Amino acid sequence: MSEFDNLIAKYTADLKEKCGVEADADLLTKIARGLGPSIYNADSSTVSSSDEGELDRVRNNFLIKKLGLAAGADLEAGLNAAIDAYGRSNRNKYRVVLYYLLVKHFGKEAVYA
Repeated sequence: MSEFDNLIAKYTADLKEKCGVEADADLLTKIARGLGPSIYNADSSTVSSSDEGELDRVRNNFLIKKLGLAAGADLEAGLNAAIDAYGRSNRNKYRVVLYYLLVKHFGKEAVYA
């Protein structure tokens, strides 16, 4: 098994165990590939939900630029819903898993079609 496959297995397990979500393996793989080599770096592969600067980057670079969403209350509510689903007290939030939850929340699967 490659390192990429091991990471996908880890993300799938995280979605099931921490979020109670059965992952769409194809979508999860596409999101991980879209993040490129950052998934192999310990710092960039996770998101700190207590760091407002980090959340700003998720809002601007992923939700607005990648998914094409408009800034506003809906964006904030969706981000909070995804963080709550993952568990605010959960220290290690994998970027791929959080992005997966956001894509599903906003119904933007077509971006990865």
